Amino acid sequence: MGAAVWSCGGAAVFASALLAGRRSHGSHLAPTQLHFASASSYPLPFLSGPATPFSPGPMPSSRAQLRLLRLRVQASAGVVLQDAAATTFCFAGAYSLVLVFDALAERNIIQKQSLSRKAVHVLSGLLYMSTWPFFSSSMVARYFAAVVPLLNCIRLLCYGLRLLTDEGVVKSVAREGRPEELLRGPLYYVIVLLLCTLVFWRESPVGVVSLTMMSGGDGFADIVGRRYGATKLPYNQQKSWVGSISMFIFGLLFSTITRVALISLAATVVESLPIGDVIDDNISVPLTSVLTSVLLFG
Repeated sequence: MGAAVWSCGGAAVFASALLAGRRSHGSHLAPTQLHFASASSYPLPFLSGPATPFSPGPMPSSRAQLRLLRLRVQASAGVVLQDAAATTFCFAGAYSLVLVFDALAERNIIQKQSLSRKAVHVLSGLLYMSTWPFFSSSMVARYFAAVVPLLNCIRLLCYGLRLLTDEGVVKSVAREGRPEELLRGPLYYVIVLLLCTLVFWRESPVGVVSLTMMSGGDGFADIVGRRYGATKLPYNQQKSWVGSISMFIFGLLFSTITRVALISLAATVVESLPIGDVIDDNISVPLTSVLTSVLLFG
């Protein structure tokens, strides 16, 4: 390799001498007129000092790499622990809510079973959404949150199919106290919670509006309508003016989002229609809210 370097250096020196001779004489030079210089007369950068090995730059040490890996593992573990704790807290709250109203009904503090059922209907969805800020901002947070309605869905299936028995749960959420009723409205309710969590989560107001209309709007419509709904709607004798107005107002109050008035109005109109035997309110109300929200929010 050294011979090759010196050959290149000699060629450069020869070319320099030849050009210098042409400039001075203006003609071709005879071989005796060529002046050769040593390599020291024309120093080249790569010949001016000892060769230095090529270095690609400082590489991170194995200790730094391990430290970075350790920090990433700790951050991931922290996220998982946060979401797991939030899931546990949310599920415990949902289970405790049913137990509380079951105890109130057994002690006759709440006289009517329908009131206990609708109180659970209203509070379950609203309290469930109120726990969403406790979850992390990671991609998997929604899946942790979805565990709660999924477990409740499994519980309702077990009780509704009589695989398990719990009269307290049945009385708290069923209209007439029969286990088979759990396979309709209550089951639709938790399925909607599950789908809104997985599809919309916190990134979109669509899910929040739909759940508040189903939980707060529809729930208060039944409570107020049964108590004060003497004047029925002309096109549906099972619904009252007071109940429909209550749904609109409470749905609007619980949502508190711009353009939600139109969503509340659309859900109220659908809830008042005489289609209860065809499609349950727990399906028609959130479905209407989702479609209207998509149209308004894009």
